[in-house]
Amino acid sequence: MKVASDLMVDIPTLHYDDYVTKARSVLRDDVFREVYVVDEKGRLKGYLDISDVLRVVDTKSNVTIKGFVREAARVGPGTSLAEAGVAILNARTNSAAVVDEDGVYQGGVLFSELFPVLISRRTIPGRVEDAMSREPVTSAPDEPIHRIYSLIVTSGFTAFPVVQKNETIGVVSRRDLLRAGNVRISVKNQADTTVERVMTTPVISVTPDDTIAAASRLMVEHDVSMLPVVDEKKRLAGVIDRHDVLSGRLP
Repeated sequence: MKVASDLMVDIPTLHYDDYVTKARSVLRDDVFREVYVVDEKGRLKGYLDISDVLRVVDTKSNVTIKGFVREAARVGPGTSLAEAGVAILNARTNSAAVVDEDGVYQGGVLFSELFPVLISRRTIPGRVEDAMSREPVTSAPDEPIHRIYSLIVTSGFTAFPVVQKNETIGVVSRRDLLRAGNVRISVKNQADTTVERVMTTPVISVTPDDTIAAASRLMVEHDVSMLPVVDEKKRLAGVIDRHDVLSGRLP
């Protein structure tokens, strides 16, 4: 049976004295939502995620990452994949650090890579309405980026449905903001760059009556972490993400 080391990837690492601007560059250019922080001996000290680096909008800032480091989910190389999933769910992260018996960082297990393996091993019971988050925070397409930027930083959510006239027309995520090269300037200057310019379309959605298993397959097929949940009139009823799918459903 596969264990954590079988899915381990080389997630970038930083040190306490690295600048936030460096962390932002790494997270913008790589596929990772989180990077790990190690000491001079390679021992794991914590992690930093996209929301953390979004808090500093000055492109010339000399702020170091030390004050933004959080406690990381950690597993051993021989940890089962189910246990690795539980560690990620408990920490509400998108990865877990793999460390040896001395706490030295070896690599990381991505939830996006772990998720398809875990759902393939069992039939996830229930319907979307049983697991979805209700009354999600949403955005309008004409809202200024700086408001959504602030919401992402303060809420911790990874993405928001974009709603126009009660219909979900897109999704705006943390990565969308980082990929848009002019967004930091817009935020800093309170400019009127709108969500519509950076949101992802078309929308992949599910209904409350769809099975959780079907929703999880859509997440894997389209490589997305969150799906809007819409009713028969295409109105937003909630959202469901990878954590919602597996929460309480792993041994």
